[in-house]
Amino acid sequence: MIISKMEFLYRSHLDQETLQVWIEEEWLVPQVSEPDFTFTEADVARAQLIRDLKKDLGVNDEGIGVILNLLDQMYSLRKALAGKSGAMGSFPGEDS
Repeated sequence: MIISKMEFLYRSHLDQETLQVWIEEEWLVPQVSEPDFTFTEADVARAQLIRDLKKDLGVNDEGIGVILNLLDQMYSLRKALAGKSGAMGSFPGEDS
């Protein structure tokens, strides 16, 4: 589901200035769409995670970057493993 910038700001409880900083830091990478950015449900969840890390856990900006990078790597690895396990399961004559 595609979400407008205004809807994203409302749902993530962010102001425009904070959103701009998070985009510049590449913590959020919205889709570029005319006339403005659009977001996904995953972007809303990511913004909430960032907000929770900063506000509730006191993680500094460098820590946020590290955590997000590690989460992105983990997600990519899980996606790659899921693709490999699906491909391996398709070999003929292999017992499950």
